[in-house]
Amino acid sequence: MPEMFDQRVEQQTLIYAAPEKVYDTITSAAEWDSFFTTGMKLEPKPDGICSFAWKNWGPSKYTHVVPGAVVEAIRPERFVFKWGQPGSESTVSFVLDAVDGGTLVICTEEGYPDTPEGRKAIMECACGWGEAVTLLKFYIEHRLTYRTAASD
Repeated sequence: MPEMFDQRVEQQTLIYAAPEKVYDTITSAAEWDSFFTTGMKLEPKPDGICSFAWKNWGPSKYTHVVPGAVVEAIRPERFVFKWGQPGSESTVSFVLDAVDGGTLVICTEEGYPDTPEGRKAIMECACGWGEAVTLLKFYIEHRLTYRTAASD
């Protein structure tokens, strides 16, 4: 087994909504499908399914499915899951901190192998989670989605 890469992805944004609203959004497959995925499966409880799916997403028509399982679901503070292929899973955590007027969302991902494939994955996920938390903010605050923006 390769050594693990000692870096992690961290993205954060301030969303002007209560932590409960943010938590309920990130623990709902239908909500994810509204702003970031296409065909997600999610059971927001420990050992529940957390499978991200995209079909023809974005300008590059990205199509991919990433299986996973929920590790921790503590409303309205934390949502954690592992995802990836068996033997090469990483851990994604959403920590929700109430701040004056909203919620600080901190998304981290760690557990990449220190291999060329692991380094490629951390770069892709750093960009992807940056996109996800930005789209989450626009979705919760304005109900704006990638698809509605593209159709305007």
